[in-house]
Amino acid sequence: MQKIIFSGIQPSGNLHIGNYIGALSQWKKLQDDNEAIFCIVDLHAITVPQDPKVLKEKIIEVAALYLACGIDPKKAHIFVQSENYNHANLAWILNTITPLGQLTRMTQFKDKTKDTNAYSESDHPETKFLNAEKISAGLFDYPVLMAADILLYQTDGVPVGEDQKQHIELTRDIAEKFNKTFKKEVFKIPEPKIIKDTARIMSLQDPTKKMSKSDDNKNGAIFLLDDENTIREKIMKAVTDSGSKVETNMPFDANSGVQNLLSIYAAFKGNDSMQHAWQENANKPYASFKNDLFEVVRERVIEIQAKYQEIRKDEKTLNEILDDGRDFAIEKSNQTMKKVIEAVGLGR
Repeated sequence: MQKIIFSGIQPSGNLHIGNYIGALSQWKKLQDDNEAIFCIVDLHAITVPQDPKVLKEKIIEVAALYLACGIDPKKAHIFVQSENYNHANLAWILNTITPLGQLTRMTQFKDKTKDTNAYSESDHPETKFLNAEKISAGLFDYPVLMAADILLYQTDGVPVGEDQKQHIELTRDIAEKFNKTFKKEVFKIPEPKIIKDTARIMSLQDPTKKMSKSDDNKNGAIFLLDDENTIREKIMKAVTDSGSKVETNMPFDANSGVQNLLSIYAAFKGNDSMQHAWQENANKPYASFKNDLFEVVRERVIEIQAKYQEIRKDEKTLNEILDDGRDFAIEKSNQTMKKVIEAVGLGR
């Protein structure tokens, strides 16, 4: 019997090569041997302000990019999160058993709100964030919605980056607590599928930070829909290290600009390992290496963009794929919700 995997990306900002390397290219591999469920998580996107018109367009854009990057609707199910009401329903029920203190310890919430004076000087974890006027309850609570996303489908594995591992641990805790509280094995306990090596792609301008859709520096991320000249410019301006050429020995320094660029090179070369990528480029002057990196990235991104344009011209088919994914998601998650409602004692 196939394992069930679930994952999703927010339709906010522009998808970049970090999303492709760390998520989409990995999903493409996983869909061959698993029951794959991939969601456009628009409910997560609105935990921060969004322009409604832009958000609607981004939902379609992200769906098209899923397909352009190799997600096959004959192998995987693709749908829009908000079109399945069970996500919000289950999130509310899970909220009622999730300790507030556990949510205050989520490091991503702290990272996202560190510049907003979100925390008071209180020693009590349940109140130390309450002076934040500009932070929505949804942003604070989104790990519970993420848990609902995963648990709805009796997921076996969740392909995520290392920075999301804490959320999967919370999901496991919530599932175990629910099963124990209501004395029924309602939820399967999911496992994180952490992709190592080239999966964590850092900003081209600050290798200490993960590449982000919301990077303040416009040269920090290469977006999947960037034109060739923009991609070249961003690569040529990318931060390296203090030397002038790629060294012969790989330092395995997490903050190395060169190592970050080699991670990108290895990922776009396909099955290349970091070690092989380093050996192939050892002693190359940075300018020469960056030219080679541009060619490797350009080749794949052009393929993605051509496929994307083809998909966008046939939105009828794209909408049919999303409709099929929605219908599948509702039907499958209804089975879980029936067990949840019975366990909790809701309804008549």
